[in-house]
Amino acid sequence: MAKNIVPSDATLTITQIRSTIGGKQNQRDTLRSLGLKRIGHTVVRTADAVTVGMVNTVPHLVKVEEAK
Repeated sequence: MAKNIVPSDATLTITQIRSTIGGKQNQRDTLRSLGLKRIGHTVVRTADAVTVGMVNTVPHLVKVEEAK
């Protein structure tokens, strides 16, 4: 699970690990804005302020790693 990611020059690999069923609408919208559509789906994003804010909104639904 993601824990308070901070903006940097890094590249993040974000993977959805939990379902949005039963979740709040803003959490569903946040995952969709990140480009995540289903459990196991992975996207690569830069760690800018917008992306970090979205990840910190749904830390219990995603796994975040620094891309190599």
